[in-house]
This record gives sequence, C-alpha cells and structure tokens, in this order.
Amino acid sequence: MTDVLTFGEAMVALRADRPIRTGGELRMSVAGAEANVAIGLARLGHRARWVGCTGADEFGALVLRTLRAEGVDVSRTVESEGSTGLVVFEPRIADLTRVSYYRTGSAGARLGRCHLAPALAEGAKIVHTTGITAALGAEPLGAVHRAVETADEDTTVSLDVNYRSKLWSRGAAAAALRPLMRHVDILVASDDELALAAPAGAGSEAEQVEALLECGVREVVVKRGAEGAEVFDASGSTARPAVAVTVKDTVGAGDAFVAGYLSGLLDGLATGGRLDRAVTTGAFAVASTGDWEGLPLRHELDLLGAVPGSTIR
Repeated sequence: MTDVLTFGEAMVALRADRPIRTGGELRMSVAGAEANVAIGLARLGHRARWVGCTGADEFGALVLRTLRAEGVDVSRTVESEGSTGLVVFEPRIADLTRVSYYRTGSAGARLGRCHLAPALAEGAKIVHTTGITAALGAEPLGAVHRAVETADEDTTVSLDVNYRSKLWSRGAAAAALRPLMRHVDILVASDDELALAAPAGAGSEAEQVEALLECGVREVVVKRGAEGAEVFDASGSTARPAVAVTVKDTVGAGDAFVAGYLSGLLDGLATGGRLDRAVTTGAFAVASTGDWEGLPLRHELDLLGAVPGSTIR
C-alpha cells in the first residue's frame, strides 16, 4: 500500500525570463498541482504515487522521467491520445506571474475512472485530489468522484480546492465540488475558496467552516497566504503564522503546503505540528524558483532557521 495516491494532469512548464512579447529564453520543466504534491511528499520520505494520462510524445517522456527521478511511483500512468499539455509562466512585475495554459484536448484531460481503478484497488493511506482535475472535463470529474466515493474507512480523503479561473467559473466549481464534501476528510482552501466548497447560503467564513464540518469534513484547512494558515475541526481551531522568507516565486506554494500537511499527518503529528511543517514547506516553495524544484528533503526542514547569508559547510 502506498502512503499517498494522487492523480491529475502533469504538463511541461515553460518559464520565461522576461515578458514573452520582448523575447528571451524559456526554461523547460514539469508542472501540475498533484504532481507537485507527490514530489513534495517523496522528498520527505513518503511513498507517493501519481496517476495520469500522458501523450506518446517527448513532453510526456519528460513528465515521467522527472517524476521517476524524484521517487514518485508512476507505474499506473498510461499513454493516451492527444498531446501532453503545456503551461507557460511569464514574469510580469515583482513577484507577479502570468500563467497561460495550452491543454485543450490534451492527453491529461482524458483521465477517467478506468485509469484510476487499478491504483485505487491497490490501496493508499491518503487519496489526494484537487479542483483542478475536477475542472478538466466530465471524465476527470468522474475520476474524482470514483476516488472520493470508493475510499474505505481506513483511507483519508484530501481535497484542495485550488480554484483556477481560466479553467471554469466559480459557479461551475461550486456545483461540482459541493456534492463531494460528504466524502472528504481534509479540505484545503484559501480563504476566498471556502465558498466554493461550503453549502450554498453559508455567508461568513465561520458559517462556511461550521457547515463543512456538519457535512462530515473532519478538518478544514484555510490558507491565508502571508498571514499563515488555520485548521478548524471539532475541537476548535489551530493557527500558525507564515515563515518569513524572501519571496522569489509564489507558484506552487499551495501544493508545497499540502505536501507538508499530509506529511505531518502520515508522521502522526498533532494539528499544530502538521501546520508547522506545512508553512515550512510552503516557505521553501516561495523562497525558490519553480513549482517544486526548491522543495526540501526531510533533513533540510530546519534550513530556514539558518542565519541569512550563511554558508553550510
């Protein structure tokens, strides 16, 4: 049995060194929320499996090679019709990044229930999914339903809302995500995403959290960006401030946070300990360039406490 099973679309990422219309170089890597989480968990020593559909092309080969190199199990990933999707990151001002997707008709969007079934049958301690996969079309949304609805009582179901306005409207997201909540154990959302998961009519954040807990969600994890994060459960709430670092790139910070939180859960840490690890891995992400490249290994978790400008010898 694997520790964490996650699934979705992984793409080739092209990162521009300046605004695209002015020319310049593009650096190639791999990106995708669920793949980022899997890499983050693997670097922390957990058994992580990612399932998806990749194109029978060189971009798909790069996705699989990268995940394998990071210790992620891709044995249930399949080649499919369509090309591997692309995502372009363009720096605009300061730490503001503009993202463009080229994924219409991609292989990744063909992910369905049948692709996920073998991995689900082999079991996982945690099944993690996101609103991004649900937004990719009817088949991927069906895969999300299959994953959350068939998980047994020994499997923790985690869902990160991860709303992307370029993929669907807030109304469409709410219509798809709200019915899933009765199957979700851990919900992760930024404070402006809670309304997409909470039952209609819940107004304030407090009302949204209460409604989600009443739906059966065990833990509501609210990301507050530079202000840190807070977890709500039946016993109350626990909060942690963000770790202060010099921000280089905010892309992938939420995925890093999730990886840290799930890692803490797997290690049996209490809520506060899980949050401490989550804000730490999130800080590694924003202090580094790239979706996952700067994520820490387990023995590096204390690096952020080093004196700024120091050298490790």
